[in-house]
Amino acid sequence: MGGLERAKGILFGLAIGDALGYPTEFMTLGAIKARYGPQGIFDLPEPALFSDDTQMTLAVTEALVEAGDRDIETIMASVRKHFIAWLHSPENNRAPGKTCLQGVRNLEKGLHWSQSGIAESKGCGSAMRAATIGYYYQYDSKRLREVAHASGICTHGHPTADAASIATAYLVKLILDGERPEGLIDRTVEFTAGISDEFERVVVGVRECVALSDEEKALSSLGEGWVAEEAVALALYCFLRSPDDYRAAVLRGANTNGDSDTVACIAGALAGARVGSKGIPSGWIQRIEKSRTLGALAARIAVKRDTRQT
Repeated sequence: MGGLERAKGILFGLAIGDALGYPTEFMTLGAIKARYGPQGIFDLPEPALFSDDTQMTLAVTEALVEAGDRDIETIMASVRKHFIAWLHSPENNRAPGKTCLQGVRNLEKGLHWSQSGIAESKGCGSAMRAATIGYYYQYDSKRLREVAHASGICTHGHPTADAASIATAYLVKLILDGERPEGLIDRTVEFTAGISDEFERVVVGVRECVALSDEEKALSSLGEGWVAEEAVALALYCFLRSPDDYRAAVLRGANTNGDSDTVACIAGALAGARVGSKGIPSGWIQRIEKSRTLGALAARIAVKRDTRQT
């Protein structure tokens, strides 16, 4: 499977997952079933709009295309530019996180990216936008860590959020490398070792949850996804339960208590990295908001990455 197919899988995968979870965010699983039936939400809404999760991912991806081969200050200058454009976009009206908003406002005020983040915040906003970093730096783990760290802490300064951002990017890289699903937890914990014991503990707990037959009980034990370690753990659980079934992975993420759009967004990135865009329902790709933009951006980052490797 080629780089473009994988890039499309990641971008379409996360955007569609986000759009499935966006209507169910803030809802309990019981409330979701009451509205959509016992199976929960099972199809893209009309219109199929994604949230700030995908919007900020697109901003990061644009920065990678623009400056991904440069030094970290140049990369972060591009991230800053695209984040500020997102901050003032009329489409930034989809329940954006307070920490993301404040962090970007701090960047706009002139604070350096290493100082602009909210020190005590470990919300999921840093992890939700890190997937394409794992794609772009698949073959350069050192740069992957550097960019995932910097792009995360510019809004979320807590070590647990830092670990989650790095882990999300690294999980995408591992999946693209062909790592077996059962090896993902150990490899990720090894890569993020020493950053956050809290993150490590929750992610290691996914292994036990995957073995449970009751998916709803497993999800409940992992949390609701509002904080970074829970969002990554829940998304990883959804992927590991159905690693070769994109539809099952994102629907499981969308049908969760709490921050369903972020859980399904990250799960969609992981599943999309594994199956590529051909493993995603074609009707969903056609219906997702800004489908042409997503496809074109996937093509641009794929070309830029291939050029970087040569």
